Amino acid sequence: MDAAGPGGRDARAEALARRRRARLRGARRRARAARARARAAARRDGRPRGRAAPHPRRARAPRPRRRPARDAATRRRDAARRDGRRLARPDGPPARRRARASRGRLPARAPRRRRRTARAGERVSAPRARRGRPAGRAARAAGTPPFEGGPTQARVAALRVLDRVERSGAYADLALHGALADAPLSAQERALATELVYGTLRWRGRLDALLAQVVPRPLDSLESPVRSVLRLGAYQLVFLHSIPAPAAVDQAVRVARAIGLERATGLVNAALRRLAREHEALPLPALEGDPLGHLVHALSLPAWLAQRWLDAYGPAEAAALAAASNAAPPLTVRANALRISRDALLAELRARWPDARPASYAPLGIVLGHGGNPAADPAFAAGRFAVQDEGSQLVVALLDPQPGERVLDACAAPGAKATAAAAAVGAEGRVLGLDRHARRLALVAREARRLGLATLELRACDVAAGLPPEAAAGAFDRVLVDAPCSGLGTLRRNADLRWRVAPGDPAELAATQRALLAAAARALRPGGVLVYSTCTLTPEENEDVVASFLADTPGFRRAAPDAAPACVRPLLGPDGALRTFPHRHGTDGFFAARLERDA
Repeated sequence: MDAAGPGGRDARAEALARRRRARLRGARRRARAARARARAAARRDGRPRGRAAPHPRRARAPRPRRRPARDAATRRRDAARRDGRRLARPDGPPARRRARASRGRLPARAPRRRRRTARAGERVSAPRARRGRPAGRAARAAGTPPFEGGPTQARVAALRVLDRVERSGAYADLALHGALADAPLSAQERALATELVYGTLRWRGRLDALLAQVVPRPLDSLESPVRSVLRLGAYQLVFLHSIPAPAAVDQAVRVARAIGLERATGLVNAALRRLAREHEALPLPALEGDPLGHLVHALSLPAWLAQRWLDAYGPAEAAALAAASNAAPPLTVRANALRISRDALLAELRARWPDARPASYAPLGIVLGHGGNPAADPAFAAGRFAVQDEGSQLVVALLDPQPGERVLDACAAPGAKATAAAAAVGAEGRVLGLDRHARRLALVAREARRLGLATLELRACDVAAGLPPEAAAGAFDRVLVDAPCSGLGTLRRNADLRWRVAPGDPAELAATQRALLAAAARALRPGGVLVYSTCTLTPEENEDVVASFLADTPGFRRAAPDAAPACVRPLLGPDGALRTFPHRHGTDGFFAARLERDA
């Protein structure tokens, strides 16, 4: 920053103040030594302890008038205090050298003094509140420490997660879980770390577009940890208005220093201070003039995905879909019909979740609202509900398993659809859940026990390579193939997913999806129902897979829309397929096609 600017004035004021404080510190040191000698003499003379002789200087004649230079320094110090500025002590290099080194950085804060115990009868005044920063409980609520030192552990944990995601491709949820398990954080600090990680990842495209206008170097030329620090600070400045801007900038600098990026603190400080002043005025592309730029830089989509959505939905709807994909999803649960009705569960939950309401389409769904932990609710522990997005519930509703039927779930993990089908078939039915990941099936088994589902059987099996003996040809009334996919319909739930999926991934996944669908279809009896579903919005993984299967597999056809349950008919397209969207239905984005086998 230029020395003539605000940063230069701060540096000069700091240098003058430090020279003044250096002189005062020497005087205080001499005064303390004199008082110590006086107390020692008093003890030798028999005076009560703590009643030292008057300080020798107090008996002297009044000091002569100070030199004009000192009066000017005093006036500058008092003016700085009135303006709310902090003046640091002159520890380290000489003041002039420190002033030059500090240009473009936040002013260094004075070390915290040790509190002196008051003498008997001495008047004690309350500490002055710091101007411009919260203190005590308010500071902790804003995620900033009430006394200055290092950065908050929540921010350090968040930065380490972001750097792992950036450099090694770690999954954000798994990396965050490990970071929170290793760090001794309070519930409030855990919530802050979670918000910082997911918010920074979700809005990375917009943050980079803003940072590119305040950082003097291309972001790609910076080290990965430096980019992560800048994004972490920028997210707080732009989106977390409960955190004061000075606190966000200061903490970003401290985080950088704490992880060994001392050389980058000047850049971080200067860029974030400028962003704090100017971010509301920094330009971003408008939808009308530059639809692609708007989706990429304002709504934080990768360019390839933004172009796909523009081609498929047009500018207005693509922007609405992107905005909905950036919003936090509501908490949605499914009543366990084996133990309670939806109305009874809703009445119970409203006592603890005032915003709870019935889902718009799913007959067993309840939307709890935002915030809170459903797994901590007593009804969850009692197995009266399962956490499941409404779009996922509608896929099972389209399958429509009936009591006593045999159902095959060819891709059962993580288990929400498999357990919903098991509850629907009841005690007389049977659900066989297959998945290639035995560890994930163990989680499904635990969920089934919590819900009291004895009819759900689980087997580790790669369906694409062949069905196990339990899934003999023609043995099942209904088959669900909830195929692994790119997951682009769940961006609001998986903040890092948009940066993880590559443009060629949908086409590569389609080959696996076709193999799964062809293999699982053999287990369906004549006249049975087959549902193919994904949680993505790409035609290669949805419509194209179904069309390829129907072309290559005789004896199967699309089910008529009026054959589907009434709750899903409003969501069916002309081809009879179910499609849900975050911006239209408030659910995750799902595709499901209902097919029938000839009798």
